[in-house]
Amino acid sequence: MLLALGSCNKLEIKPTDIIDPERGFRNLNDVNMGLIGVYALVDNSLMTINSTVSDEATFPVENTVGNSDAFRWLYNASSGSVTSLYYTYYRAIDRSNRALAGLSALTVNPAETATANRYRGELLALRAFLHFELLRAYASAYQPGAMGVPYMLESKIDYPERNSFESVVTLAKADLAAAKLLLPATQTDKTRMSRLAVTAIQARLALYEKNWNDAITYASEAIAALPLATKAQFPGLWTDANDSEVIWKMKRVGTTDSRAGDFYYRQIGDIVLYAPAFKLINTFDAASDLRYPAYILFDAGRAGVKSKYLVKKYIGGTASAPGLTDIKMFRTGEMYLIRAEARAEAGGDAAGDLNTLRAARINNYVNASFPDKNSLIEAIYLERYKELAFEGHRFFDLRRRNLPVERLAADAANASGAVLLQTTQAQYALPIPLQETQINKNTKQNPNY
Repeated sequence: MLLALGSCNKLEIKPTDIIDPERGFRNLNDVNMGLIGVYALVDNSLMTINSTVSDEATFPVENTVGNSDAFRWLYNASSGSVTSLYYTYYRAIDRSNRALAGLSALTVNPAETATANRYRGELLALRAFLHFELLRAYASAYQPGAMGVPYMLESKIDYPERNSFESVVTLAKADLAAAKLLLPATQTDKTRMSRLAVTAIQARLALYEKNWNDAITYASEAIAALPLATKAQFPGLWTDANDSEVIWKMKRVGTTDSRAGDFYYRQIGDIVLYAPAFKLINTFDAASDLRYPAYILFDAGRAGVKSKYLVKKYIGGTASAPGLTDIKMFRTGEMYLIRAEARAEAGGDAAGDLNTLRAARINNYVNASFPDKNSLIEAIYLERYKELAFEGHRFFDLRRRNLPVERLAADAANASGAVLLQTTQAQYALPIPLQETQINKNTKQNPNY
């Protein structure tokens, strides 16, 4: 009995080789470190998924290693190219919930209240954003009653069912509203959540909800707070020479190799993994549109099977980190397009918003008029294709309108005939990871997988 009691006492000794969860957040500095851990998991995955699965990029012959299943629409629930984001973002959500719980357990002195409120606001905003990004990627459809994703409000081992699309939207809106009340109006660090960043998320969320009035309200709020980049500023936006019209961005640091540092479709050895689609290239007025030289690089010196076109949008950077630019998560340009689409649906000067954006991007632009609603919306979607290229929207934009993915034959030359992805095919919605549905029997797979 004495030996047994002694053994029980030893089992109650706190571990020394790991951080005890009960002591993980001892002060606000610990909470901030937990918060930074959430930011660390927000990456460019949705940008690359959107480009490879849609008609935004092409698969050059020189690429013999990268994400062929995604580009060729051969992915399934076991394909990490389209499913790995699911676990990455739920890890980030779990980190946000752990930090929120740790913060709630702290006794904060009055002098630290403002800082504590800011951290809580950032964590709530990030939780909403991450769930929304998962919803965009893995919802069976963007409409009420469709299967969304589990919305996790606390850190725990659980086997949740998928929340409906509208439930995820409602919970995200609640988190964003709470965050907005906590975040200070004076926050100026664009690499962290701000009140303006929350407004931008609210605008995008309202667009997917088809809540046109909210989309107009929030987009207008963002536009009033931060104007479009001028023609002189716009090229420098993509080299980090300035951050005009950037609402929120993810900081990138840490390479001295200009090829390796460019995350968009290159690897060491000067191999282009994905190049701009000819379909996209053809939409630009190369002589007048400022976006063409900022987004597209033509290199005539690349001979043989090498693609002469490259994505230029992210290969700027500084002398200490060439080929490395901050990831632009939200910009004023997107807000104009959100408001234009919402106004086209609800009534309002949608053409005015579209013309304002084009005039800021195209030299000698002459305002256009549109005979009807359909032609106006088609023009807005074409403008989203150009303005937001390689920023993580194209595939989701097509899904919002229930439009197929259609590629030019030239863009599918190395895609095993993957020219048309119909809305009825399984791959029109990304699959929930196989391991998730195998372990969690409450999680249903998207249709047709």
